[in-house]
Amino acid sequence: MFRRYKDYLPLSLLPDDEGTPYRQRTEMAPRRRLLTYGFIAVSVFLNLYFCYSALTSWPTPLDNYQPLNTHPIVDETALSVFKPPNSQDNAVVTGLYTDAFASAVATLGHTLNVANSSAARLLFYLPDKISKRALCIATVSGWEPIPIERIAPPFKGVGRHFLDQYSKLHLWTLDQRGYKSVLYIDADALVRRNFDELFRLPHTFGAVPDVYTTAQGYTTAFNAGVMFLRPDSELFNDMVAKIATARYPAEQAEQAFLNLYFGAEAVRLPYAYNANLAIKGRTPALWDALQDEMRIMHFTMAKPFLQGDYAEVPLNQLERNAEKVARKKSTYKREIVEWLEAWHETRRVYRSKIDRCDALRD
Repeated sequence: MFRRYKDYLPLSLLPDDEGTPYRQRTEMAPRRRLLTYGFIAVSVFLNLYFCYSALTSWPTPLDNYQPLNTHPIVDETALSVFKPPNSQDNAVVTGLYTDAFASAVATLGHTLNVANSSAARLLFYLPDKISKRALCIATVSGWEPIPIERIAPPFKGVGRHFLDQYSKLHLWTLDQRGYKSVLYIDADALVRRNFDELFRLPHTFGAVPDVYTTAQGYTTAFNAGVMFLRPDSELFNDMVAKIATARYPAEQAEQAFLNLYFGAEAVRLPYAYNANLAIKGRTPALWDALQDEMRIMHFTMAKPFLQGDYAEVPLNQLERNAEKVARKKSTYKREIVEWLEAWHETRRVYRSKIDRCDALRD
């Protein structure tokens, strides 16, 4: 029965007058076509507007830095009405959580000595993670080693280079040692000039706003690499009790928590007290203007004393490694050379001690 239809051709495939197979012709409804064209036009307009805004928007004052204010950041006349800081009340503290930072700690200590700070020098370290050799090298420039208990991250997601950083909260227990004010400095830093005026601050906590080379740029959140604080064991207990229940980004560990904890109360210090290398990457003009006032330089973007992924560099290879980092991070070559010069001076001043330390084996 179906054979009679074997030559049947559907109407839609019949050829038209020009010999082209016929297809049913459908046209877009006028209303639908109007909406489609309208949507395309609006999309093009918005894209052009956002591109124009991005290219012509007024930069932030720091991105648009101009050397207008040349006055010093500290008023020496006003400072003179305060009593000089008592060395028994104040401490500068840094941390050593891995052997790889031992040479950096020693160098930081030497630059602190050159700056002639009146404060005590304290080194927090984790006994089960630091070798005798590394601790010996780190303390040649005068740090007093203080073993602390590791405070483990309260949850997953912490950046692996920050896994021990919650231990920094022990800073607030230093009232038990009689200290009334503390300046914490990360080991990957150099002291440029004296900063003892900070010990006369009446506030309980102060830090420098953070900065990134990316679109995030300058932020109101502070960097925890340099912090002024008033030790308070009761406050320490409160922080430790809340680090696991507070809501904050896990990746930046204690820095994110401290920004949450002190966010509304923290005094924002001038960039001169934590001259993050990211400033140079973001706004070279601002970096150049900071040179005369710079108290502390923070090597966030390039660490001349590390190789690979935070691996330790043998002391006799530090110079070669720093030169390698300088080639790779050429934007910060001048600063890396400055760190290397500080290390050379540290090695010269404490050579006999460093050599004895380097010979130690656990």
